[in-house]
Amino acid sequence: MERPRPAVAAPWTAQRVRWVRRWTEHLFSFAIDRPEDFRFRSGEFVMIGLPAADGGKPILRAYSIASPSWAEELEFFSIRVEDGPLTHRLVHIQPGDEVLLGRKPTGTLVLDALKPGRRLFLIGTGTGLAPWLSVARDPETYARFERVVTTHTVRQVADLAYRDFFTRDLFEDPLIGEEARGQLTYYPTVTRDAFERSGRITDRIADGRFFADLGLGPGFDPDVDRVMLCGSTAMIRETAALLESHGLAEGSNAEPGDYVLERAFVG
Repeated sequence: MERPRPAVAAPWTAQRVRWVRRWTEHLFSFAIDRPEDFRFRSGEFVMIGLPAADGGKPILRAYSIASPSWAEELEFFSIRVEDGPLTHRLVHIQPGDEVLLGRKPTGTLVLDALKPGRRLFLIGTGTGLAPWLSVARDPETYARFERVVTTHTVRQVADLAYRDFFTRDLFEDPLIGEEARGQLTYYPTVTRDAFERSGRITDRIADGRFFADLGLGPGFDPDVDRVMLCGSTAMIRETAALLESHGLAEGSNAEPGDYVLERAFVG
């Protein structure tokens, strides 16, 4: 007689939505309960999703965790994608709803994938800011690097979600506020609206404005500079090429390097 096979646990759990913040018509953030056994490193991503409306197989997508590794909740930053099978529903979630959370966080946008250095550049576009929200709230970031520069490039000024967080709230954080005040610089750029810093971050790096604005030397220094990249595929590829031209080498969890990018998000 054949023995019954043991039940296989689902690769996700259902978690309650704690809060939702809508930045614009298309940009929103939300937080869900964190299971007691859920462990992750600041900067990692996880699969999240919603139950299928028709009772079929759920749709899940990779999302960077925006909360730091010590937080009691899991925060995410999302954009509604036109005709997106998940986000066209996710944008309507409310506190008390359930979101599916994958069991295995992973990723390369972590401090462990970088060699020791003095300056850390967190370069992001759009919702690629999400992992920097995690890394910038981790005490280890300020213990390992003397200076931390967080960039955020968007199309319109209204898209600068978390601007108040990086210019005020972070400096009042009881855990890392003092370190952030002395070590972190926020560097937003806008491509379509009038703004104090206009244009693509890659253009500002290439022509030297980025370094001049920050009072740095003429380019990245592979001896002291470490970089993380997250955002549009075009930005990541172009910036990676710029970093390579300055002598920086890509790293990974297996072999730490001078810069890292999240290949799970790069087409």
